Amino acid sequence: MFTAFLTNQSAGDSRISQTSTSPSSLKLSPPYIDEPFTTEPIQNEGNILSEKKASLQAQLNADLAFKRHFETSDSDTDSDKSNSTTNETNPSNSELPKVQPSPPTEDSAPVTMAPHQQNFGKVVYGGEFEAEKHFYPRVLNAIIHPSVASFFQLGNERIITRYTHLNPQVKLEKLTECLSYQPKHFRWAGSDLFNVTTASGQKQMIILETNSCPSGQKSMPLLSDTQEFGGYRVVLESAFQEITDHADVRLGDLAVICDKNVMEATGYAAVLADISREKVWYVEYQIGDPDPPVKWVEGVLQIRDMSGGWHSIRACFRYVTQKPWNRIPLNTRTLVMNQIICCLAGGRNKMMAARAYDFYNAELIDSGLAVRIPKTINNVTKSEVPLWLNSMGGHAVLKVPYSNAGQGVYTITNPQELQNFLDADHHYDKFIVQSLVGNASWSSVTRAGKFYHAGTIPDRRNHTYVTDLRMMVTANNGGFRPVCIYSRRAKKPLLGHLEDDPSRTSWEMLGTNLSVKDSYGNWSTEPERLLLMDRKDFNQLGLAVDDLIDAYIQTCLAVIAIDKMCKKLMPEDGTFNFDLFRALNPDETLLNEILI
Repeated sequence: MFTAFLTNQSAGDSRISQTSTSPSSLKLSPPYIDEPFTTEPIQNEGNILSEKKASLQAQLNADLAFKRHFETSDSDTDSDKSNSTTNETNPSNSELPKVQPSPPTEDSAPVTMAPHQQNFGKVVYGGEFEAEKHFYPRVLNAIIHPSVASFFQLGNERIITRYTHLNPQVKLEKLTECLSYQPKHFRWAGSDLFNVTTASGQKQMIILETNSCPSGQKSMPLLSDTQEFGGYRVVLESAFQEITDHADVRLGDLAVICDKNVMEATGYAAVLADISREKVWYVEYQIGDPDPPVKWVEGVLQIRDMSGGWHSIRACFRYVTQKPWNRIPLNTRTLVMNQIICCLAGGRNKMMAARAYDFYNAELIDSGLAVRIPKTINNVTKSEVPLWLNSMGGHAVLKVPYSNAGQGVYTITNPQELQNFLDADHHYDKFIVQSLVGNASWSSVTRAGKFYHAGTIPDRRNHTYVTDLRMMVTANNGGFRPVCIYSRRAKKPLLGHLEDDPSRTSWEMLGTNLSVKDSYGNWSTEPERLLLMDRKDFNQLGLAVDDLIDAYIQTCLAVIAIDKMCKKLMPEDGTFNFDLFRALNPDETLLNEILI
């Protein structure tokens, strides 16, 4: 069992203890690992087995009842099975018939559920983790590239030594302080980075965006064949375990909630059940569910089971990414990782992230360090967009600040692409304009000059593709550590000049996100564009260990910047500073969505 403390997170007293808890201090009996999670014995083991048996029987009975009730419906089960390893949709209760709702607008719900398709939580027990369900098939047989393995073995001390050796202008003490930073709120994050160069040939990694609750585990080859759980265990033991150690055990169970990426969310639930040695609730919490299986009662998360009963949760691992602030409160008694303030302060809010980077860069001004990002203009109205576009040479990126998974991003390189943006219906009032990183002849012009993509090593047809790099990190009282890395490439190769093929859109050459939203709002993925950190794919990227070190340091700096913004918006008393948030992010539509 996890240890407890009796405090109210909403009162601001749920701050993590400064006592370091490393994975090596955790105790678990075989057959798990040599360094177990807890030394406490399993309580009432017979009752747990009986409970599991009864739960499975009840679920079977419910499934049979649903099947009899809907036996005349047209089921998509076969296609679901064929896509089970590549589909990142939300197949809640996949045995039920699927309903085709009306096509959504840009910001409508990922899934529209019929009233009779009531969702409910499911119990996950230890021993249920199966690698085939939580990693892409390609990943299961992939062998990690030696350069990537070498990077993960370095440790922060050697990373600092190497980076300051190559960048003598960087102050060693400041970089050591950064990598030892202990986030109060933002403990698990992933940054997307571009490998760019300048006209003079200076290569560097720049931050595209930083995500709270990032994906990546299913795309990362194991660093060792003996590490069955891969990065799932690293995140849970390094960051989430420190949070659950401070949860009030009287509040109830542990849970994992999600609204997409079921493959990874269920993986976290299975691993959490193994290392905690207790049952874990797993539930899908969709933004458009008219009868959600989750509710909040006096700040405590409750999950509905298949019989309609409700179960309280003491600590929750969150993979809810679509506007999470409109259904998860800012202040809760149930401890949540990551807290919603992380999303508002920059983890799912590109507007505030840009502000956070600016503020933190001001602190770093004499250290030789900085969060490197494209030139960014905040709080731009639709009518102002053409003016800013002209100031950047007619090439720019327009973003809806609160979208993710590649949604709400418009690359503009010609009048038609601009008109498409202006003609679209937008839920929010304000936008971000960023300088566009393209090829040497068609990137945005800024005071800092032009950045353009280094891209992949040319293939046999002499084509170069744009790629990004996802660097996932986690942090606890011991500071930061890398968790997993993967890369994604665009659909079509870069053109030397846009006029070489006018039929090719800029998004086809620059868009790298694998998540795809269909006309009904359901999510899928395009794994054929995924590049692994294995012996085959990594060589295409043209990266070395020093590039991975640069990406890791940039990611850590971005996370620190957003965590510091969290502290500004929610100080020690736990009260959200609406006035400051409104001043920095004056979007009334967003403000009206936030659930206190």
